[in-house]
Amino acid sequence: MDLGITGKKAIVCAASKGLGKACALSLAKNGVDLVINARTASELEAAAVEIRAATGRTVTTVAADIATKEGRAKVLAACPSPDILINNAGGPPRGDFAEWDEEAWMQAVNLSMIAPLMLIKAVVDGMCARNFGRIVNITSGTVKLPLPDHALSQGPRAGLTAACAGLARQVARHNVTINGLLPGQHLTERMQSGLLETARRTGKSREELIAKRVADIPAGRVGDPFEFGEACAFLCSAHSGYIVGQNLLLDGGRFNSTLG
Repeated sequence: MDLGITGKKAIVCAASKGLGKACALSLAKNGVDLVINARTASELEAAAVEIRAATGRTVTTVAADIATKEGRAKVLAACPSPDILINNAGGPPRGDFAEWDEEAWMQAVNLSMIAPLMLIKAVVDGMCARNFGRIVNITSGTVKLPLPDHALSQGPRAGLTAACAGLARQVARHNVTINGLLPGQHLTERMQSGLLETARRTGKSREELIAKRVADIPAGRVGDPFEFGEACAFLCSAHSGYIVGQNLLLDGGRFNSTLG
């Protein structure tokens, strides 16, 4: 299927690995030129080399902290008029509500809510003027299925989701869409390292640990980052303009709801 986005330009945040990298690769395979961002320059450039080799598209790297004004300015200087924006960031740590002070909450809100909103603010008017734009916020399945030790992550991401709900309806008439992708369990580098550490501590095998994670997932497996990237690419396609303000769960059916 031709997604109709060949030659478009995209900013993809946190794209050196994991789901961000998968989204960047899928976009590039569909003809999109990329500006990819992450904090670690070596990992980011390695991802760029891989994507260039696989797709032949232009991939520009910007190593910067997207949670800072300076970092966002660097990314926007490299791509001031993107057609596509993929907001993504590593989540704050798990923990207990009693452990988090005001500074921890401020950092979490800045990373997972304010930073993506400021990027949207910087690019959405230009998208409207050009009559094309696709914005995808990668949040978390915990926005719909909250977990006790994820409040520092799911709270700000739920705020981002709510803030974008109204804006999505305002800009849709200009063929600009804002949607969310909510991942569940996906076999990313982060999950792999977590499994190895847990296996080391508990003596359980990687297979046992994965089986425990998927016990309540109807699909019976963890997700492949590739399929997440492909879903993102479709949301960014020329054919997705009627998908407005939606939040798509990719969790293998774990969230159980008729109209969820």
